[in-house]
Amino acid sequence: MDSSIMRVSIFLSVFALMAALELWLPARKAPLPRFQRWRANLGILVIGALAARVVLPATLVGVALWAEESGVGVLHWLGAPVVVSVILSILLLDLAIYWQHRLFHRVPILWRLHKVHHADSHVDSTTGLRFHPVEIVLSLFIKGGVILLVGAPALAVIIFEVALNAFSLFNHTNIRLPLKWDDRLAYLVITQRLHRIHHSQHARETNTNFGFSVSWWDRLFNSYRPRARQSDEELDIGLREFPATSSNARLSRLLTMPFTRS
Repeated sequence: MDSSIMRVSIFLSVFALMAALELWLPARKAPLPRFQRWRANLGILVIGALAARVVLPATLVGVALWAEESGVGVLHWLGAPVVVSVILSILLLDLAIYWQHRLFHRVPILWRLHKVHHADSHVDSTTGLRFHPVEIVLSLFIKGGVILLVGAPALAVIIFEVALNAFSLFNHTNIRLPLKWDDRLAYLVITQRLHRIHHSQHARETNTNFGFSVSWWDRLFNSYRPRARQSDEELDIGLREFPATSSNARLSRLLTMPFTRS
């Protein structure tokens, strides 16, 4: 099966599962109608995907294949075994995304792009797809640079991209695990409750729990926060300067948000 078709199939399957769980066991009630939010969030996803395809038609897998054919990257220079190369590449790509995430919170011009994601007044599976197209393109270049530097095999890139999309859907899903299970699972991955802390309106909480998949990078680099000041049921989500209004949930608003004053 073509890798692109496989990725889309897995993405749609995970999205359908997460959306079904939200309908069955919702953790929080959205302040805006689902259709209004989903229309904008899915719309910006499509635009971001088209922008990525225009900027890099060969895709990240194509970058990895070129690096392999040209012998570019540390792992190719070292002649590392395939299994070692795949595992190390996945770990290093995930670490790069962790630091990319922190960078987009730290640098003001990058935060203007990333706040489109955080301005969502509710966190659900579509929030995990809501990124400004310019941020998508910049992330593409960052990941491409890491792939070339590391010499990541194409297989590692496919696994990483599939896992990244799946985890982004998973930890944004509007469900709540029993706290005891959540705490146990949080030793390994970023759970829905942990990621809602990251979407808190309180800056000290927003700048924590940066991981998209595993929680150990946050633990290692001192950005892990297991509890918010408020309960998960009452946690203030989003950004104060972008209240939950229909005008702030329009696709045109999301696209222009980084370039206009709140």
